[in-house]
This record gives sequence, C-alpha cells and structure tokens, in this order.
Amino acid sequence: MSETPVKQNTAAFYGQAVASFAVAMAATAIGIYRLDADSWVRAFLGIAVLYLVTSAFTLAKVIRDRQDATARVYNPFEKL
Repeated sequence: MSETPVKQNTAAFYGQAVASFAVAMAATAIGIYRLDADSWVRAFLGIAVLYLVTSAFTLAKVIRDRQDATARVYNPFEKL
C-alpha cells in the first residue's frame, strides 16, 4: 500500500508567518501605547487584543483538528 505524502511548509514560510505575527503584534502594541487616551482605555484595548489573539489561535486549532479528523478515512484492509 502506498503512503499518502504529508505536506509540510518550508522554513521560509514558517519564518515569514512568525515575523508577520510579531510585526502585527508590535505595531498594535505601539499604537495602543501611543494612543492619546486615558490609561484605562489603553488597558482595555490591550486586553481586547490579547483576547482576540488567543481566540484566533484557538479557532485555528479547532479548524485544524476538525480537518485532520475528517481527512483520515478508516480502511479496515489497510494493514493486510
């Protein structure tokens, strides 16, 4: 039986994704820090951004897990 090849991202793609995330978070943090508003408003926006980021990671994981679960089709004759 033939094995299905596992698709993997390149190191450059992974590095670009990490760098893009870091730049976006830094830009957002600098924007909130330099915002001309009271400190409680900046704190609220900071907490909102952190909540949004954690929710995005959770959503991405749930979608990936669902795709992984449906991609693997059980074949009882596979190991014969």
